[in-house]
Amino acid sequence: MAKENSGWGYTRIQGALQNLGHRVARSTIAKVLKDNGIQPAPSRPSSWRTFLRAHWGEIVGADFFTTEVWTPRGLKTYYVFFLIDLKSRRVCVAGATQNPNAGFMESVARSLLASRSGFLRTKRFLILDRDGKYTAGFKSGLRSAGIQIIQTPHRAPNCNAHAERFVRSIKDECLDRMVLFGEGHLSRAIDEYVAHYHRERNHQGLGNDLIDSAPCAAGSEVQCAERLGGLLRFYHRAAA
Repeated sequence: MAKENSGWGYTRIQGALQNLGHRVARSTIAKVLKDNGIQPAPSRPSSWRTFLRAHWGEIVGADFFTTEVWTPRGLKTYYVFFLIDLKSRRVCVAGATQNPNAGFMESVARSLLASRSGFLRTKRFLILDRDGKYTAGFKSGLRSAGIQIIQTPHRAPNCNAHAERFVRSIKDECLDRMVLFGEGHLSRAIDEYVAHYHRERNHQGLGNDLIDSAPCAAGSEVQCAERLGGLLRFYHRAAA
């Protein structure tokens, strides 16, 4: 009860136990919690699952992933910054650069908060890890717009699991299967994959549905369509 309800004190737990037919002294409850390393309310933190459930629909996760690109100066590492809406699984690739410095991050923050098209304009929480690339200017810009930044614990990728899963998907299904020549090639590959991810790829976390579904023309011919030279395939029915 204490782990699942962070705001319940000894008396509240005592009452809940009484409802189940158990009469337990407050001192006994306090000792049991202490012996199990559970802090008393209100200093007891709520669980990560409880936080996610309470704010579902208002939370975005963000992360970087890297990929290697051939350039006129040889093989270079590009850092790709993206965000994912936890409820809809919709993804926004905010930018790719060889040097994710303060200027890059502050420019990204401005685009994410744009009044009409900004990916964060209707969100309240942004989950970030403790990577130093998230500069003070980037975070202060988001906070000034009312975005609360939630930092994950050290070495806890499961606390941003939706973002981690997208990285695995785009790498396994696309980028790790390509030899990329130049930033333009990288951008086209990412754009094609994100379009596929939204419109043509089923998602187990959404009941195996598409993010952007379209009416199916029942009875018409089944066709196979391709992206990136056949690296990504999907099946649809021809328009009536």
